[in-house]
Amino acid sequence: MQDLISSDINNDSLQTIKTTCAYCGVGCGIEAQVNPHTREVSVQGDFSHPANQGRLCSKGSSLGETVGLESRLLQPVVGGKTVSWDSALDTVSDKFKRIIDEHGPDAVAFYGSGQLLTEDYYVANKLMKGFIGSANIDTNSRLCMSSAVTGHKRAFGTDTVATCYDDLDHAQLIVLVGSNTAWCHPIVFQRIRSAKERNPDLKVVVIDPRRTATCDIADLHLPLASGSDVKLFNGLLHFLNQNDVLDHPFIEQSCDGSVAALEAAAEDAGNLDSVARYCNLPSADVERFYRWFADTDKAVSVYSQGVKQSSSGADKVNAIVNCHLLTGRIGKSGSGPLSLTGQPNAMGGREVGGLANQVAAHMEFHIEGDVDRVARFWQAPNMAREPGKPAVDLFDAIADGSIKAVWIMATNPVVSLPNADKVKAALENCEFVVVSDCVAESDTLALAHVKLPALGWSEKDGMVTNSERRITHQRALLPPAGEAKPDWWIISEVAKRLGFGEAFNYQHQIEIFREHAALSGFENNPFQRLRDFDISGLADISLEEYQSFTPKQWPINTDYPQGKARFFANGKFFTPNQRAQLVALTSRAPGNAVSQRYPLVLNTGRLRDQWHTMTRSALAPRLNQHRPEPFVEVHPDDAERYQLQHGGIAHLLSQWGQMYARVMVTDTQQQGNVFVPMHWSEQYAKKGRMGALVNPVVDPLSGQPESKHTPVSIRPLSAGWYGFVLSREPLADQNVEYQVKVNAEGYYRYELAAIKSIEGVAEHFQTLLNPEAQFEWQEFDDASAGVYRAACYNKQALQAVVCLAPSFAEVQLPARGWLGSMFVKSSLEPQERMALLAGIPTVGTEDVGATVCACFNVGEKTILKAINENKLTTYQEVGVCCKAGTNCGSCVPEIKTLLAQAVEVSS
Repeated sequence: MQDLISSDINNDSLQTIKTTCAYCGVGCGIEAQVNPHTREVSVQGDFSHPANQGRLCSKGSSLGETVGLESRLLQPVVGGKTVSWDSALDTVSDKFKRIIDEHGPDAVAFYGSGQLLTEDYYVANKLMKGFIGSANIDTNSRLCMSSAVTGHKRAFGTDTVATCYDDLDHAQLIVLVGSNTAWCHPIVFQRIRSAKERNPDLKVVVIDPRRTATCDIADLHLPLASGSDVKLFNGLLHFLNQNDVLDHPFIEQSCDGSVAALEAAAEDAGNLDSVARYCNLPSADVERFYRWFADTDKAVSVYSQGVKQSSSGADKVNAIVNCHLLTGRIGKSGSGPLSLTGQPNAMGGREVGGLANQVAAHMEFHIEGDVDRVARFWQAPNMAREPGKPAVDLFDAIADGSIKAVWIMATNPVVSLPNADKVKAALENCEFVVVSDCVAESDTLALAHVKLPALGWSEKDGMVTNSERRITHQRALLPPAGEAKPDWWIISEVAKRLGFGEAFNYQHQIEIFREHAALSGFENNPFQRLRDFDISGLADISLEEYQSFTPKQWPINTDYPQGKARFFANGKFFTPNQRAQLVALTSRAPGNAVSQRYPLVLNTGRLRDQWHTMTRSALAPRLNQHRPEPFVEVHPDDAERYQLQHGGIAHLLSQWGQMYARVMVTDTQQQGNVFVPMHWSEQYAKKGRMGALVNPVVDPLSGQPESKHTPVSIRPLSAGWYGFVLSREPLADQNVEYQVKVNAEGYYRYELAAIKSIEGVAEHFQTLLNPEAQFEWQEFDDASAGVYRAACYNKQALQAVVCLAPSFAEVQLPARGWLGSMFVKSSLEPQERMALLAGIPTVGTEDVGATVCACFNVGEKTILKAINENKLTTYQEVGVCCKAGTNCGSCVPEIKTLLAQAVEVSS
């Protein structure tokens, strides 16, 4: 088995291997230069891949920096002790078997991830639903796209993404709804920017409560009130009807429910002014959006987490889809609804049935014959007959003890799930927790009874599917590290020990993929095509064809052997009568309202340079520089009201939990709303887990949590001291209110703040950083101002820097960037040592400022200097001068802001 997994890896020479990115659902192709002997990997975009056409974002560009072994889980661990694979697998199977025998199959659960490859996902779903006999397998994809799944099924009969990226090139209007595309799907954003540059008539509308980087290309930004999307799109549907922009022949031939949907929209929306008031938008802007949509035949609506992560997420999806169906703007070049998925293989998970309410291959529990069909194909003796528990319910069941064993694969729910403190407590008290992952440490792994080392990106080999249904081969670049194994192998070995060996006797992932492809075509009538997902054309794929597979969009079958780009051009859908179903909708408020105790609305989301809970992306130092700490964005009026200062520390509380975050005062945030990114775990920010705050209410149809609307309160941290430590060695927990760890180049950076007095803190750090007094120590101590700075040296090289002060102001706590640059030197000159204590860089030591461009490590002050010295006026000129913005382009909006600041100063 091992030889087959790595059969295309030559251990003796430098190789070029094509694979896919490990991050978002755009599904970018990568061309990697690999030295298997040294495990060195460098990456660039694959110009032949249709998804990215050679572009990579900052995260994808840095993947080669994340393949080291220092953070890896390399051997199985049971009860804190390293054991053999046989011992670990026996422990897992014995425990699961005992619990199933005593309490039934619903007493166990799997929780997977869009980071799994399709073959891994398929085997996990088959084992749980077909052979253990429970549908208690769900995935973190529940948190990012299950509302889209539900909306698609209601409208089309199946979970069909009808549109593709090429439509962005041909559209005349692109509506970005609940999507900070510039940061969360940067390559799609650059494609839209390029389309706009080629076609000046293309209009872009951004619908988002925040003014994000995506608004840089917007002709119109609608900062709607949180949760008011259904009202806005019901208003659009009513407007289209009033102005007779509907496609009546298409409706008559291909749609049901139009009368009810239009009546519901009219009743819910009322007139345009009432929509504007409800959404907290100017009437003129709402009308402009409506008229643009009405007057533009080629319109694409791109929606992401701002739509889906809602207690009415499915309704929001259907409100958008309704507008496309009733105007016939679907199945055509340059038109249609497009859901952007969050993870690299969230779509693959949907295909295999990785959600608790699916069976497999887009077959459903509620569709007559589907369960029996899959059971016959699998020859499954214990086929689950009812849906299992979706993610939030699944962990609630762990908390109440009805689920007694859980196997978590490639994800970190103690950080990412809502009401995360409850999730943590549930796992702490769970009888048996198994975690298979590629990293050695995470908040979830810390609670595991058994830790199983899985392959990581660069070692895994299998298929993934991106947001536009494009299947790509994610190839192994390196041999497996340590004793790490493929997820499908681990699952199959447990299945064998549970007595299901004949059904799980896989020797290579191609066997799994063939089976998956065959199931998609099983009893899927070739003359009627009852199901959309059909890759039966790959059921007999050879090993050579598998290894050389080029990206294709499904379906891939006898009708479309090379795949196809769009669905529904023929006006036929996958409902029993082949007609699309319009959904009558009424807008409703988010799950929990603000109150006197919790007066602000918390919105959450992603950053440009980080990924999920940072277990991979934080390993690349340059990705940690742009936004190095958990932060909260606050409107200036709210900052004044709640006595918050820019750069200070805020304490946020909800009825579910609390966190601390650095304050960013900005008018890009609506008054009454705050924004916090999702990424930090206890590994990097001791009290910075956003998930602890988040409202666990879910959409009743999709089960997707309400991550965009949590009532919170906010107040400043009344700190006795603030400070930071730069150190070559990691520090232990300092037992302070605010502690953030940042992986930097050659050192660690710790941001600290505490309520307690500063008295004795300097002595504490001296002892901590120089325990045996083996280092040289220099200090600056201004007792009257409460400012303390110190540096210690190991044989002339800088070992650590400590800066403490009663304020977070830069005048007392100097910029970290130039101090960090001192760690690359083997020795420091006397004037550099003095500069460290003075907190002022020496002449010739450039303070580049906060990182703006992570792709090329270009700082704010470097860009401003280039602008001023060279009289630059465009972001393109900045790119020529210092490379910033010339790779993924996600920093272009910030570069434009710096250009505008330079103009203001000069005028």
